[in-house]
Amino acid sequence: MAHFIDRRLNSKGKSTVNRQRFLRRYKQQIKRAVSDAVGQRSVTDLETGEQISIPARDIKEPVFHTGQGGQRTIVHPGNDQFTAGDKIERPPGGGGGQGQGEGDASDSGEGQDEFVFSISKDEYLDLLFDDLALPNLKKNQFDKVVQYETYRAGYQTDGVPSNLDIVRSLKGSVARRIALTGSDRKKLREKEAQLEALKADKHDNALAIMELEKEISALQQKIARVPFIDTFDLRFKNFDRRPVPTSKAVMFCLMDVSGSMDQATKDMAKRFYILLYLFLTRTYENVEVVYIRHHTQAKEVDEQEFFYSQETGGTIVSSALKLMDEIIKERYTGSDWNIYAAQASDGDNWADDSPQCKQILMKELLPATRYFAYIEITERQHQSLWREYQQVENSCDNFVCKHIQSVSDIFPVFRELFKKSEQEAAPGG
Repeated sequence: MAHFIDRRLNSKGKSTVNRQRFLRRYKQQIKRAVSDAVGQRSVTDLETGEQISIPARDIKEPVFHTGQGGQRTIVHPGNDQFTAGDKIERPPGGGGGQGQGEGDASDSGEGQDEFVFSISKDEYLDLLFDDLALPNLKKNQFDKVVQYETYRAGYQTDGVPSNLDIVRSLKGSVARRIALTGSDRKKLREKEAQLEALKADKHDNALAIMELEKEISALQQKIARVPFIDTFDLRFKNFDRRPVPTSKAVMFCLMDVSGSMDQATKDMAKRFYILLYLFLTRTYENVEVVYIRHHTQAKEVDEQEFFYSQETGGTIVSSALKLMDEIIKERYTGSDWNIYAAQASDGDNWADDSPQCKQILMKELLPATRYFAYIEITERQHQSLWREYQQVENSCDNFVCKHIQSVSDIFPVFRELFKKSEQEAAPGG
């Protein structure tokens, strides 16, 4: 029988290293579960931890067991139904015995529950915004938006097992053993040379030979007591973070709060903007956010008023675009600024105002912005605003239109809007 002894200081599944390894191994399953959980949360509960469940079939681990070789004594229980040579009938339905697959409540067989575990707020947000980035971000300064990259920073004597540098540790072991046993090995070689000389001498030197053999044996035992590797020899890879060149960035959030936007539609718009806010604050430092609410008139507001004000009215979308243009010219001029915008509406607008929105975008806003995303939240047929915006999308690379019909569409659309390009996802990007 094989015996395994776990000598880790925090064994029995409590190791942080094991947890991080588990999250990496089942990252795709966990990300799917996190994506599904976004649509089931309330608007104000998007930044807490989460209970994640994974089907048991996806987390099967290899097990150690005794092989078939060697001699084994096994006692098998008897039976009162069969004798040697009897044929056993196939189970009903062609089954091969008890299964281990998951089954619902209507199944007659046995199954296994899904594996459920909790992830923290930080782990939840890391998985939620994995592989996302602001598109077309111009990286040229250190002054505002601060991103960090991890780099190798030498070695340290303490660390987690996954960062152990085996080659460096073995080099330290060799150096220590040479330092501790160098003089003894030199004496050992001298004694062995003397012993060979005495044995080659024709005179009787039995006593001297015995004395030398005792000294040689003592030296060999002393050298053998020096361990092959010790905790002093262990070297762990050290990692640190440093800022990478980035630039100043501002995100304009434009939300339609007109009377045609019912409470459910406003809630979906708020979900989108809360995701956007969490993404910006989680991924970047010091990104400025400008909130604009509009009905027939547009107004710059703070975060509290943007999400919770009850003000409403008619719809003139161009008012928000004009206000955004005024703010850019007043506060965000210059090539150092990366300007982004996200607009959410139900598409309801005055027919003669939609062409004006197109003109403002084409002539004023899009030449100054890196990326402009328009989200239309409606289950109705698209109206004039969507048609005008589609013409803009077809002619401008930095403008994107997306359609959201239900809460479940929000996160897939969000990931599609801010997914890293191949150049940004590359190690040197």
